[in-house]
Amino acid sequence: MKTFKILLSGFLLLCFISTTTAQKKYSKRQIEKLKSEVAQIVEDHHKQSQVMVDKVFSFAELGFQEEESSKYLTGILENNGFTIEHSISGIPTAWFATWSNGDGPVIALGSDVDCIPKASQYPGVAYHKPIVEGAPGHGEGHNSGIPLNITSALAVKQIMERENIGGTLILWPGIAEELVAAKAWYVRDGLFDDIDMCIFTHVGNNFGVSWGPTRGTGLISVEYLFEGEAAHSAGAPWRGRSALDAAELMNIGWNYKREHLHPLKRSHSIFTDAGDQPNVVPSKAAIWFYFRDIKYEGIMEMYAEANDIAKGAALMTGTTMTSRVLGTAWPRHYNKVIAETMYENIKEVGLPTWSAADQALAKAVQTEVGSDKIEGLPTELAELGLPVLEPVSGGSDDIGDISWKVPTVTMRFPSNIPGLQGHHWSNAIAMATPIAHKGVTAGAKAEAMTLLDFFLNPELLKGAWDYFNNEQSKETKYQPMIAADDMPPTYLNKDKQDTYRSELQKYYFDETQYDTYLEQLGVEYPTVKK
Repeated sequence: MKTFKILLSGFLLLCFISTTTAQKKYSKRQIEKLKSEVAQIVEDHHKQSQVMVDKVFSFAELGFQEEESSKYLTGILENNGFTIEHSISGIPTAWFATWSNGDGPVIALGSDVDCIPKASQYPGVAYHKPIVEGAPGHGEGHNSGIPLNITSALAVKQIMERENIGGTLILWPGIAEELVAAKAWYVRDGLFDDIDMCIFTHVGNNFGVSWGPTRGTGLISVEYLFEGEAAHSAGAPWRGRSALDAAELMNIGWNYKREHLHPLKRSHSIFTDAGDQPNVVPSKAAIWFYFRDIKYEGIMEMYAEANDIAKGAALMTGTTMTSRVLGTAWPRHYNKVIAETMYENIKEVGLPTWSAADQALAKAVQTEVGSDKIEGLPTELAELGLPVLEPVSGGSDDIGDISWKVPTVTMRFPSNIPGLQGHHWSNAIAMATPIAHKGVTAGAKAEAMTLLDFFLNPELLKGAWDYFNNEQSKETKYQPMIAADDMPPTYLNKDKQDTYRSELQKYYFDETQYDTYLEQLGVEYPTVKK
């Protein structure tokens, strides 16, 4: 009985502490003081951020092959008290990292980590100079987002532990974002069911955030596989049934259909299997399509039409057809309350102070790729992004699926150069230089300050969900484009990465020997054409 009373007393004490923590109210002045402190902690850890940014840049891993990047980043989090769940949603390089300080909001921080094929590039060099010819490179800047999230999370964790602030931080990677092939699986598998809000970060060329429907599209990514009968192309071609003929006919049929698509729709394709050699009638062939639209209904309409064209191509050639979904992305919709709160912090942090060397590199790169304007890096902060009233077509991001599951925003942080074409070696030039390092530190400050706003002011989270339920989801209801038995295509990019991995390993950043990746590569910053 005595033992029971002791245990009961301990339990009641824990309940009292938990209740006290949950009920503690912070004045605006107290919150602002803690936010100033957390921003200083981020600044004090600028070196750690720089090392992470440079390290992931050097790994240069394509989607689903982010082995070194994931091992490195989860190792840092684990060493700082986070619990790591590996291989989530059946994706070997995917993970969730969780740290909790008791009852309170559960906030997820996400960013992408994969790179671009054939975008290998020396950082700080204002013209095309591959580190490894033909190899992948960070021509989208995805090496910077998770280092930003780790920096802000560790700074906030330090404040939460000291002040006994309840809440949970979850960090996660956007695996294979260039293939839009992971986040919809996270949602389908319930990984966001118990999360209260999500802050997503993505590299940009200015500093900002938006709310409401945004420009761009959603999409479904589908591969159509045809199977026929092989034969000698010269000896007995009449005995063959060409799967390649079927794939080409589908491509032709869809191109005729493309003439009649609404201008807001987008579609593009590549052949993933076109046979083995000319003297063998191809028994197998495949073509991979992206179907994009500004609305879910439009995406699914295009998908249904493409399925009919694929069936017709199979009928015309006497082949059989199957298809598989390789990725999906819902059109994005961002949360008003989170965006407005974050933008106030962005204004407080402001743009980084660019050096003459930073500006010289930016202008040289803009000149090299023929940008419309040779203006260098931005010196004026972007405005808060407002809802897009007239839809504008464009790219997609599978953060859209998460934005329809929990209140979500994407913070764009200033670590790249304006006026570049994207998905290109030129977009890698800034991504392991002081431009990227300064932008990551600025972004981590704004994110950390926003996290404290939501951990310390319960009304903000309530308002975010009010917008989500009564404005965003009032008429549109999320439904996944992937089925319960659709598996993420984790085999993609393996051959490409395996081709270059051993050569890339020679250039992995060694932070124990060099201060920066630029130093290791022997790059004079900036290197521009004379």
